[in-house]
Amino acid sequence: MTLDSQLKAQVGRAAGRSFEGAPIVKLKGDASNRSYYRVGAPPDAFVVMVMPPDAAKKSEEATKGDAPTELPFVNVHRYLERLGVRVPRIYAYDEPAGMMVLEDLSDETFEKAQARGDRHGWYLKAVRLLARLRARAERTVDPSCLAFTRAFDVDLYDWELHHFREWGLEAWSGKTPTPAERAELDAIFQRIARQLAAAPRGFTHRDYQSRNLMVKDGELVVIDFQDALQGPRQYDLVALLRDSYVELERPFVDELLDAYLAAFEEETKERIEPVAFKRFFDLLTVQRKLKDAARFEFIHRVKGNPGFLVSIPASLRFVKAALDVQPELADLRRLVAKYVPELA
Repeated sequence: MTLDSQLKAQVGRAAGRSFEGAPIVKLKGDASNRSYYRVGAPPDAFVVMVMPPDAAKKSEEATKGDAPTELPFVNVHRYLERLGVRVPRIYAYDEPAGMMVLEDLSDETFEKAQARGDRHGWYLKAVRLLARLRARAERTVDPSCLAFTRAFDVDLYDWELHHFREWGLEAWSGKTPTPAERAELDAIFQRIARQLAAAPRGFTHRDYQSRNLMVKDGELVVIDFQDALQGPRQYDLVALLRDSYVELERPFVDELLDAYLAAFEEETKERIEPVAFKRFFDLLTVQRKLKDAARFEFIHRVKGNPGFLVSIPASLRFVKAALDVQPELADLRRLVAKYVPELA
């Protein structure tokens, strides 16, 4: 059976009617090993997610522990629905075939919506949704949800920082730090990892950015949540407000951080001190955006996908801006700027 026949059969069974003559369009993918196909013509269309059988339950992000026994997308989807978060509807999942029939959310990403107008309004909506999600998750701990079984700990933060060393600092410069520099870099990375890991943790999407929020009927729909884990409150805010695909001015970022804190307080009655919150946001920015820049290079060199290279300069600009307000990271800056001049 051809792939097209399989896709039409999957959608036909899910919809309870024939899609034999329906058009099929392969949708633009991201950096994952999953493929997406639209079967039918909107508004009468479905999306089929196709997963390689050997990778269906394995995360493409760095994680610890054994492979999950349930597809992470299904597991975390169930939890988010329980919280009242809008996620794509799952109509059918054929595990042996590695195919899932999903709601067609159209091609309207948050990135496109905010670029067309009312950027302020869209971002307020996104940070308030994130505040509600986080507050409700902190009240609703569920050990059966995979996101509560894994976490950003010292080892994971450190691994991601060394991912930058390997695919950023070394790959870009074509040079290797001296033994003394490597020892100093190891110590700095450990210091940062420990500081980040010491923060209280809760449900974290892990990649809550402009291409992982869809817009349908004026409502934000959260996607790509299968790698969720436990992390600090600021993590998803860094992903959204220091997004490598959309650059925001710092005064606007501060306004949105304040809006998040106000929404979180409204939901929980907990008041968070903004200065310390933003300081930690900047520290996380350094770690996350170093990792992102290196990841884009990794995707290019290892996966043969150069599409993300254009986003490396923005990632490095975010790191530089965050380093500018953190004199305590002068040792890191001195070391990495020798190999990555953009961070000087």
